[in-house]
Amino acid sequence: MNHVTPKLRPAPGADDARQALETLRDWARGAEPSEVARLDPAIARLLPERVVSDYPDLNRNYPHDFVPDAAYKAGMPDLQNGPASLIQGEKQLIQHVGISNFRLPIRYHTRDNGDLTLETSVTGTVSLEAEKKGINMSRIMRSFYAHAEKTFSFEVIEAALDDYKTDLDSLDARIEMSFSFPMKMQSLRSGLEGYQYYQIALELVEQDGVRRKFVHLDYVYSSTCPCSLELAEHARQVRGQLATPHSQRSVARISVEVKCEKSCLWFEDLIDMARDAVPTETQVMVKREDEQAFAELNAANPIFVEDAARLFTEQLKRDERIGDFRVVASHQESLHSHDAVSILTEGETFRSQSLDPKLFSTLIHAG
Repeated sequence: MNHVTPKLRPAPGADDARQALETLRDWARGAEPSEVARLDPAIARLLPERVVSDYPDLNRNYPHDFVPDAAYKAGMPDLQNGPASLIQGEKQLIQHVGISNFRLPIRYHTRDNGDLTLETSVTGTVSLEAEKKGINMSRIMRSFYAHAEKTFSFEVIEAALDDYKTDLDSLDARIEMSFSFPMKMQSLRSGLEGYQYYQIALELVEQDGVRRKFVHLDYVYSSTCPCSLELAEHARQVRGQLATPHSQRSVARISVEVKCEKSCLWFEDLIDMARDAVPTETQVMVKREDEQAFAELNAANPIFVEDAARLFTEQLKRDERIGDFRVVASHQESLHSHDAVSILTEGETFRSQSLDPKLFSTLIHAG
């Protein structure tokens, strides 16, 4: 019996595809819109200069009564959980992926005034393995909202982190919560009171199965230049010339690791340490006697930016509740058109050869 081997058509190459595309475009340019739609509505995409009137004929009224059932939801596309073949770029582990600055009111324990509800900006991230396309970011919010009615402490943050780590099947995870914390402060001499606001962030990080807790505080103070103070006094004494030393609004960003086995480190505790180190905190309510007192307080505590970093460090090292820490100080000069800055770290956690190019610009606190 004779077998006739059919002639196999060679697979089309790029040139064949190019010619076919040109043929299709030539035909579509002269065809009626209905003909294009009948053959394949997608052909209209090849002709950007034309609008095919009946492609597609979709309902433009919002379906208020439509309720998706389980089968419908199961059939909806989910690209973020798609196969690894959908990954664009290098298939590599992403250390942090998630959401930043979703806001909600959170209730916190305080040392002095019971519980306090504050608007809070939350950042939540997880690690993403190299073979996974992406994450469903709304799960982070849903997990967090499940705990949002509780009074927050690091224990509650840990519970929220546990939930969205499980939901997203991730190894590492991170939560940061930032807010403006009010403390009522008394003026220096007049007895008036007003609220001072402190930018604080709580951070919980889990990496390689190890969890660490951090608190970040921005402390705003006045710094009088010791050199300028001495020169002003020299002008007064030697030449009888009135002169004033320069001082400026200054900011220290203090970041500390909280040692879990120790007693609670309250927000107010960290603020008190900063004030004990550098007492020239900017004032809220001021009468003439307070302004004079503030000038005297600055004269009694002149500091360079190097002094500030070391004074804060001296206080932090005394507290056994604090592990590794970093002090970033910025004296926003009134003499120069640039700022004076310093960074001091204790331990390996915050040590880095490279700095965020915008680090110091984030320390500017507008009045």
